[in-house]
Amino acid sequence: MNRSSQIIDVIEKNPGIKFREIMRETGMKNGVLSYHTRKLEKIGVVKVERSPRQTRFYPLGVTNEDSVLIKSLRQETPRQILLSLLEEESLAFNKIVEKVKKSPSTVSTYLSQLIEDEIIEFKIIDVKKSFRIKDKEIVQSAINKYHPTLIERSADGLADIFNSL
Repeated sequence: MNRSSQIIDVIEKNPGIKFREIMRETGMKNGVLSYHTRKLEKIGVVKVERSPRQTRFYPLGVTNEDSVLIKSLRQETPRQILLSLLEEESLAFNKIVEKVKKSPSTVSTYLSQLIEDEIIEFKIIDVKKSFRIKDKEIVQSAINKYHPTLIERSADGLADIFNSL
């Protein structure tokens, strides 16, 4: 298998994968991988999403809506928040903090991002914010479509939770 095919295979099996992860998976050096990913992007074989601190790679069939979800599901804390909200209709902020076992400031940061990405929304109930997934079917569909490779290797057993969904 040539290098380009190897890279395409890794991206197809791991939508939303970061550049450094592809380096680890393929064993390619930075310059070699950079050359091949630029070439693949130029000929339109892979979709590349660049942000200030990271570059993510997707197979061509991934929609923008799916790529936003995939990005969130590939990060531990947003994934835990979404899994918690999939289990419940809605959750108060303190319950989310309790379930994901992260500091309130960390949870707040990721909740803000999930709201900005229009994945979740909140309502004020009894003077407290209650959070819920805007469209559980879309989130569940993304999990099913890109499962099991969507989840980054994680020692905390979250992959087992996804397998049970």
